[in-house]
Amino acid sequence: MQRRTFFLLILVVTSSSLFAQEGFISSWEQRATRTQSQQPAWPPPLITTYVGLIQVYRADFTRQTATNGVQTWSLDGGKGLNLIPVANTELDLNLPPYLEHSEPTTVNGAGDLSFVLKYRFLAGNANHGSYVVSAFLPATLPTGSYKNGSTDATISPSVGLGKGFGRFDVQSTLGGLLPALDTQKLGRSIAWNTAAQLHVAKMFWPEVEFNSTYYKGGPNDGKNQTFATPGLLVAHKLRPGDETSRLGLCVGAGDQIATSRFHTYNHGIAVTTRLLF
Repeated sequence: MQRRTFFLLILVVTSSSLFAQEGFISSWEQRATRTQSQQPAWPPPLITTYVGLIQVYRADFTRQTATNGVQTWSLDGGKGLNLIPVANTELDLNLPPYLEHSEPTTVNGAGDLSFVLKYRFLAGNANHGSYVVSAFLPATLPTGSYKNGSTDATISPSVGLGKGFGRFDVQSTLGGLLPALDTQKLGRSIAWNTAAQLHVAKMFWPEVEFNSTYYKGGPNDGKNQTFATPGLLVAHKLRPGDETSRLGLCVGAGDQIATSRFHTYNHGIAVTTRLLF
């Protein structure tokens, strides 16, 4: 009798735990669906930070060719997991990229760990104005090995705006990079990124981005560099017959072409892979 009671108790506790977990996941899914339904369905650009909210696992691969000819591959590209834990809010955990250099004397290794906290203030989907207004706070920790990361933690308070015009949209972000301590050596910078996208057919999103950085202090004091990045994104919903499903796959590639006289690299190849959920 005692053994039956014991097993019955275990069954009740286990069942309650499973139902509670199912309820938690269901609530999370409903919240994410409701939050994303209030904004336009644009894909995140290759370089420019996405101004909307999204749940995605993302891995990027980039190759930069420095002015001295040294090539550096960034595996994972400093991307990772983006989640919508509460309404109008996104939290990103970006894994350290692995940096591999063509110069034999340069040590390969992991870069810095980073986080992003994003809050969407205003939004309207395609039927209600097609716009987004958000603010976000990226932060990095100096976890990189050897010289593959920063010598100091940084924060980058930023704002993002997006507006759609039928199949065409523009997303733009403006932010400043602020070292926590080493402001003299690292300096500060302002980054202004803008992406223009066009939705063609069902899956194709050709785009062009303009990425500018203005430096104040540090080794590049008073200089600025700008890149034009033509690219193509291909986005496909994995369950097209299910209107409630957000599961999708997006891949893309582009080339960062230096347009300013000063630039630390040129023809930066960027490849992105994303699983949306």
